[in-house]
Amino acid sequence: MLNISIVLYRPKWEQEVIPLLQELLRIRNLRKLYLLDNTEPEFRKTETAKQKETLATQFGTKQLRYMAMPSNLGYGKAHNIALRESAYYKTELHLVMNSDIRVSAEDIDAMHDWMLTHSQVGQLMPKVLNPDGTQQFLAKRLPSPLDVFGRRFLPEWMAARRNKRYELRDLDLSRPQNAPYLSGCFMLLRTTAAVDAGLFDECFFMYPEDIDLTRRIHRNWLTLYYPQWTIIHAHARDSYKNKHMLWVHIQNMCRYFNKWGWLFDSERRRFNRFDYIRSSLA
Repeated sequence: MLNISIVLYRPKWEQEVIPLLQELLRIRNLRKLYLLDNTEPEFRKTETAKQKETLATQFGTKQLRYMAMPSNLGYGKAHNIALRESAYYKTELHLVMNSDIRVSAEDIDAMHDWMLTHSQVGQLMPKVLNPDGTQQFLAKRLPSPLDVFGRRFLPEWMAARRNKRYELRDLDLSRPQNAPYLSGCFMLLRTTAAVDAGLFDECFFMYPEDIDLTRRIHRNWLTLYYPQWTIIHAHARDSYKNKHMLWVHIQNMCRYFNKWGWLFDSERRRFNRFDYIRSSLA
């Protein structure tokens, strides 16, 4: 069985959340779908009351659980609430995903069944496309400070070569790859693998928590980019548009490098080697 958790913040209910719920609640293997709302309570008073009534009327409450957080807990900390319930109830798989994803229920059921028959896989991410059909390169090597800050602040022509390697574009992305960093927009996790790795590190408010968790799972499991299935991600890239979110991004990436090492990270060097990334299932 499968649990799904989606963290919301001032969500686009009509444009994103409601259509996504309509699709996800068709999943054959779904046990529970958690909506973890990090929106500020004062904003929810006017915007969410009507939507909660719509959720209850349109979808019922058997599989759908809406949880209003007391404050904005951050991405990983909110997801951990649902992940701990998956662990408690021994739910085999847990899907962490964004509300700006479009995916079919049939594909999620197929991923679920595939994961159950490949016990060495701890995490899976399908091919991710932009709404216009172009590919998002969201399976990556572990970043160095130059990878993260260079692609954001250096001229594109200076960062292009390094960025190509960082985003695994030097590999055959038509085949599975055992990548040490998979995007948090869609993380199909084996619950035991996530629990053994320690779940999301709650010191990160948002942004590098997906890098941090994937690399810890990667130590003992395959963490696969698997292009047999495709999803669409309407990525907002808030830190490129909003100075506050850029500052949040910088702060949390500094916490990440303080944890794992800025210049010297022997595990990063090992995991980023070609032979570590090549999947045994390719």
